[in-house]
Amino acid sequence: MAKASGARGERTLRHQAYDTFTERLLAQEISPGQFISQRELVELTRMPLGAIRELIPRLEADGLIRTIPQRGMQIAHIDLELIRNAFQLRLMIEREAARNFVQTASDQQIEDLYQQHLHIQQEASTGVVSRELLQRAQSVDWGMHDMMVDHLQNELVSNVYRVNSIKIRLIRQERIGILPELVASVMEEHLKIIAAFQARDEEQAVRLITEHIEHSRSRALKV
Repeated sequence: MAKASGARGERTLRHQAYDTFTERLLAQEISPGQFISQRELVELTRMPLGAIRELIPRLEADGLIRTIPQRGMQIAHIDLELIRNAFQLRLMIEREAARNFVQTASDQQIEDLYQQHLHIQQEASTGVVSRELLQRAQSVDWGMHDMMVDHLQNELVSNVYRVNSIKIRLIRQERIGILPELVASVMEEHLKIIAAFQARDEEQAVRLITEHIEHSRSRALKV
């Protein structure tokens, strides 16, 4: 029993280390392309060295770091290949997620999404986008996409999507982000998608989610 408890504790430490690492990465406390040592990871995550040593293979498997001979560990670098691959994977998953969401989401869930987006769009339409509003817009934006994917009720897909979302968010921070002047237009794109959900129109939902993701990809690629 004690041995099993110890194993659960080790898994918990690994999960905590992973979550803390990704939080620090998205908070821009470490940067894409930056080299980092095990000691710096210990300081960053405030986790013991043993947990960090077990964390590193997972980060490598997820493509969040890579080991370069004679140089050490490097945080994922944002380049054209990563952008194309990450957005291609996102598009594949979210097309199916949108189709499924039309079929399985409740009327209340769709209405809640509509109200959240409408309120932000109305606030942004005044022309004054505060930092707080920008943060809420980003949260609502990603919240809808995460909800769609989770509705597939496929843990494997959700896990793959979560890792890819970290890469997409890194790309957005470095290349695009939601700029204050884009909040209203992004909310408008989402509202059109939500209207397709309300109409239970699968083909329209898939078409609009495709256009939405392709717009983001084009901005990231600076096309």
